[in-house]
Amino acid sequence: MRQQQLLDVTRIYVEPAAAELPRGQEVLARWPDATRVEVASHWNIPELHGDEANAARWVRIKREALVLGVKKSLAARPNGRSADFIAPSTANGCAMACSYCYVPRRKGYSNPITVFANIEQITGYLERHVRRQGVKAEPNQCDPDAWVYDVGENSDCSVDAEVSANVDDLVALFARLPTAKASFATKHVNRRLLELEPAGRTRVRFSLMPARFAKLLDLRTSPVAERLAALDDFVEAGYEVHVNLSPVVVAEGWLAAWAELLDELDAATSPATKRQMAAEVIFLTHEERLHEVNLAWHPKAEDLLWRPALQEAKRSQSGAATVRYRTGDKGRYVRQLLDLLEQRTPWLRVRYAF
Repeated sequence: MRQQQLLDVTRIYVEPAAAELPRGQEVLARWPDATRVEVASHWNIPELHGDEANAARWVRIKREALVLGVKKSLAARPNGRSADFIAPSTANGCAMACSYCYVPRRKGYSNPITVFANIEQITGYLERHVRRQGVKAEPNQCDPDAWVYDVGENSDCSVDAEVSANVDDLVALFARLPTAKASFATKHVNRRLLELEPAGRTRVRFSLMPARFAKLLDLRTSPVAERLAALDDFVEAGYEVHVNLSPVVVAEGWLAAWAELLDELDAATSPATKRQMAAEVIFLTHEERLHEVNLAWHPKAEDLLWRPALQEAKRSQSGAATVRYRTGDKGRYVRQLLDLLEQRTPWLRVRYAF
C-alpha cells in the first residue's frame, strides 16, 4: 500500500488548537500509537526545521513525522501564470523527496507534511473569494472561462489526500462553484481520488520528466510510467488533466530522452484526454542552500542539478541565491524542446514555457 511506503508516522507535532478541531481529531485517530508532541507553532519546531544536522535524516523525517496545525493567515494571492490565484494552503511540506523542490526553502531542510485542521475556515474563505470575482470576463492562459485557484502551492495534494480529507473537501467545494476551478500539480498517483466527484472543476497537473532523470531526482514519487497510466483514468473520473513538463534538466542526451517521453505520452492518452490536455514547460531553477543540503544526503542528484558551466546566478523574489541556465542558452533550449513537442505531440497545447 503506497501510503505505508510513504508514511509510517511515529511522531505527531500538534498545536493544541488543531487538536480541538474535527479534522485534527480525525488525523490523530489515524495514527493512535504515534507519540504526540505539543508545539506552540507549526512554523517553529527546531528539531524539524532549520537544523542542518537533519540533512542526513531527510527521508526518515518525512516518513515518520507529521505536523498538525492551524492556518492563521488566509489570503488568495494573484498569480497569472499557472493559476489566477494561489489559494491559502490546506497543507505544507511533503512526504516525497524531490531533490530540486523549492518547498524546503520555505521552512528549511526536511519539511515533512503539515496538515491544517481549520479546513472549514479555509474553504469558507475560498468560497467567498470566488463569489466576489464574479464571472471571468476575458480568457487568459490560466483558463478561458474559469478563475483558477492553485490549491497545492506548498504541498502535493495527492499525497495530502493520503493523510486527511482536506483535498476531498476542496474537490467538493469547487465542484459546486461554476465560475472557478481548483488546480494542483502532483507526482503521486492516488487512485482514491478517482472515487470523488470533481465535475470537471479540478485540474490535476501530472508532472512528467524522462524516467532516467526521474529515477535520480524524483525520489519517493510514483514512477513516471504509473503517472502516464493514470491520465485517462482521471479524465474519465471527471477531472481536467494537464501535464507539467518539469523541471526540464539539460544534460547529455536530454532531448532524446524527452522525445522518448513524448512518444510515451502520445501512446498513453486517448483522443478524449488529448483534446482537453495542455502543458506547462518549466526549466530547472536550483537553489544554492538546497544544493548544499543535497550534498549531505543525495550528492548524485547534484551532478545533474548543479552545472556551473551551464548556469548563471540570480536572486529569487524571496532573496535566495539561485541558479538557472544562462541567458541566451536557455532560450535556445526552450525552443528546441518546443520544436520537439510540435514534432512528437502536435496535439499538446503549451500554456507557457520558461
